[in-house]
Amino acid sequence: MFDAEKVKNDCVRWIRRFFEKNGKDCNAIVGISGGKDSSVVAALCCEALGKERVIGVLMPCGVQNDIDMAQLLVRHLGIRNYTINIKNSVESLKKEIPFELSRQSTINMPPRIRMTTLYAVAQSHNGRVANTCNLSEDWVGYSTRYGDSVGDFSPCSHLTVTEVKAVGKVLGLPDILIEKPPVDGLSGKTDEENLGFTYAELDRYIREGIIEDSSKKEIIDRLHKINGFKLKLMPSFIPKF
Repeated sequence: MFDAEKVKNDCVRWIRRFFEKNGKDCNAIVGISGGKDSSVVAALCCEALGKERVIGVLMPCGVQNDIDMAQLLVRHLGIRNYTINIKNSVESLKKEIPFELSRQSTINMPPRIRMTTLYAVAQSHNGRVANTCNLSEDWVGYSTRYGDSVGDFSPCSHLTVTEVKAVGKVLGLPDILIEKPPVDGLSGKTDEENLGFTYAELDRYIREGIIEDSSKKEIIDRLHKINGFKLKLMPSFIPKF
């Protein structure tokens, strides 16, 4: 049985220990999308460090239709925040590249520029960047390498979507933030529409090894296999002398 209260308290202590060892007086820098993951991570950091040591960074790429959710979160938590629109940076970089970008390159460019932005904020505000990924997304590689997949500390990367939601409820976050269907911000489709299965199905498969639909099992297994490299350290050659 998943005990959300216990996990929340344990994670808060873990965050405190991380900052004791890796930046005793540092701030937590959190990219705020308005979804459940960034909301829960920001709330955990507030409980662990105090809201005065948490900085939220909103990073729309042009017009973000759900930016009101991100604004709702920073108001709810009462944290210092900055809105940095990355559209000009994305478009400028595209113009400098002397060939036509692939669709995947175009999709992954904004997340990588967002991470660059977060580290710029962190280095100017004595900060450590929070990773906001969860286990379910990581399991099937639903993240951008060197984009949203990285950071300095990761409170939720071993929690499934279902578990992250449960922790969010314990933290007292507004239901609209916890239950908001995640979208990719590009096609207008939800994560689940893009993936071909629901997070509830994926979470049960991860935790219990059970999934009724064999075709969905095949998709999940394939994604897990081909995206495993994203969660590993970069391979490096070790010379023998």
